[in-house]
Amino acid sequence: MTSYHSAVFDSSEGFLDGKILVAMPTMADERFARSVIYVCAHSAEGAMGIVVNQPARNIKFPDLLKQLGVIETPADMRAPRGAPIRIVNGGPVESGRGFVLHTNDVFIDDSTMPIEDNICLTATLDILRSIALGEGPEQALLALGYATWGAGQLEREIHANGWLHCEADPDIVFDDQTDTKYDRALRKIGIEPGMLSSDAGHA
Repeated sequence: MTSYHSAVFDSSEGFLDGKILVAMPTMADERFARSVIYVCAHSAEGAMGIVVNQPARNIKFPDLLKQLGVIETPADMRAPRGAPIRIVNGGPVESGRGFVLHTNDVFIDDSTMPIEDNICLTATLDILRSIALGEGPEQALLALGYATWGAGQLEREIHANGWLHCEADPDIVFDDQTDTKYDRALRKIGIEPGMLSSDAGHA
């Protein structure tokens, strides 16, 4: 069978900050099956990313803001300046902690981390307050938890055909078409989903 090593990580090309990871059918970890992950940070020390295609069920954003003390009642939340914020299960690490992945039209000093492709990450309540006031970014998602890899771990998983990767597409990161993100990400790499099977990448 054809191997898909054309998308394999090569350290000579730099790290994968701001790129998208797409799980291969061979992914052994069920938590990441058919997952699409935006890589927020990647260095020789490891990597961190946000799963963008696993919506959090039964959680409403205004109710979450109330629980966090950002607003007193859901009715206090003003209409968003841009698209409504979505809540996703961002990964298995610190699933009780929130991270806002958003466009760079809102930047909070000492809190917002710019990544690439006009996308930033903010992990403080300040960004949620801005959103509640109707002054938030044009596009954003709130991730509960994140994914992380130790030094060299992501590279090993890529070489073992665990992941493909491609340039980030803001639509894939932010839009609400969750069910199609995986297939769209594969097509962005140039692969039709039907071409892959559970033994893809092996002879």
